[in-house]
Amino acid sequence: MSPKNDKNDKREAKYADLDEGTKLARPIEHQHAREIQPYGKIAQLPIALDEVVCSKSVENLNQVLADTITLRDMYKKHHWQVAGHTFYQLHLLFDKHYGEQNELVDDIAERIQSLGGISIAMAPDVAETTIIPRPPRGREEVPVQLSRLLEAHEFILKEVRTMARQAADAGDDGTNDLLVSQVLRTNELQVWFLAEHLVDVPVVRAQAKAAGSGR
Repeated sequence: MSPKNDKNDKREAKYADLDEGTKLARPIEHQHAREIQPYGKIAQLPIALDEVVCSKSVENLNQVLADTITLRDMYKKHHWQVAGHTFYQLHLLFDKHYGEQNELVDDIAERIQSLGGISIAMAPDVAETTIIPRPPRGREEVPVQLSRLLEAHEFILKEVRTMARQAADAGDDGTNDLLVSQVLRTNELQVWFLAEHLVDVPVVRAQAKAAGSGR
């Protein structure tokens, strides 16, 4: 073999090695396989809870999760679309409540996973599951925005109270604690902050006292 041919062979071997190395570094794309856990099935974990208990809690929590995601996104919608003389205050308040609801979304989803379940996640699935009425795409007046939020909170509060009792009766203390100490209390506090904006009180001049009304 001539020195020239030997040199060409070495060069080809070098490039072959580089090409093989490049292949190893490339991502493997367009992969498809069956689900490792179907939605609605429990992959039981050693948490000292019966599978039936876990399954019921997961079902309840996914309903709360879908409704919490919907309420969270409604806050962001109103944050962007609020108008009027209370714009600045409500713009900030809506975004604060959005952030708090977003934290609840993560906590609820993680509780579902820790029970061996699958948490709902995608927007179409949320839309199919939530019981909160869908608002229009367009901008609405502030009193309507506030009323929609209060109604959504009440939907969640009603279901959470029932589900918390169910979890307690079944011995699922972790789910009961999450629903009461986090979801329930956060929603009740946010309702208070919203509801005070719908109290019809004078803005500049106090109402005159009626004659004979005392001091």
